[in-house]
Amino acid sequence: MYSATVIREFQYPHCHGALTGADIIGRAGVLGEGPFMTIYFCTAGDTILRASFETYGCPSAIACGSWITRWVEGKHAHETRLLSPDDLTMVLGGLPLGKEHVPVLAIRALNNAVDQILARRSDAS
Repeated sequence: MYSATVIREFQYPHCHGALTGADIIGRAGVLGEGPFMTIYFCTAGDTILRASFETYGCPSAIACGSWITRWVEGKHAHETRLLSPDDLTMVLGGLPLGKEHVPVLAIRALNNAVDQILARRSDAS
């Protein structure tokens, strides 16, 4: 059974789909080969201005992507490192058994994107 938060995020996802003008694209999993999550960011320096996501149709995956993209907007890249898969599960009000891999996948995509932001900063110095 899904929590009210998961249902809301699934039914009304925040920025579901590719983000026009994204300068950072974080990925976890492989599209067409099982679970995947792609997170898109438009950034200014280390700040995430806008975010969107793409994933397969699982309600848990859509809820994770939606919540993350809403949460990261306006944050500095290093701040997003505070979010763990367990934290994500908790803020969503829990996930059904068998869906434990979904927040892990979402955090991997987030961290892949953040790694790119931080690497860009290192390359510039």
